[in-house]
Amino acid sequence: MPVELLTPDGMFQPVPYHHVSVATGSRHVHVAGQIARDELGRGVAPGDLAGQLAHALRNTARGLAGAGATFADVVRLRFFVTNWTPDKYDAFVAGLESVVDELGIPQPLPPLSAIGVDYLFEPDVLVEVEAYAVLD
Repeated sequence: MPVELLTPDGMFQPVPYHHVSVATGSRHVHVAGQIARDELGRGVAPGDLAGQLAHALRNTARGLAGAGATFADVVRLRFFVTNWTPDKYDAFVAGLESVVDELGIPQPLPPLSAIGVDYLFEPDVLVEVEAYAVLD
């Protein structure tokens, strides 16, 4: 596998993700921001952060698969969440945990950032996911 995930001694722990990823490979896969839309562009899980995150991660998995990658090849995830407040953390984690086994998402997670934003693509979109993977 071209991806090694690690948290070196002295870095803040415990966190649900690794702080560092090291990857080798010549094919870099970038999955653009994925949201909770079905294949026809219809919104999924309106008003439900956990449901939208789960669906956005499923779309991310489809994008990775289209390039021959899986979450095991991901070296970085980036989440954008609208109107972020700490009380949304539980719903965020619930959405992620609901698809970890289904999608083969490593635990702890690859390095990630969760970024609060005012709004996204359309008013009903609560979360967007970007992924960066490396393949041999």
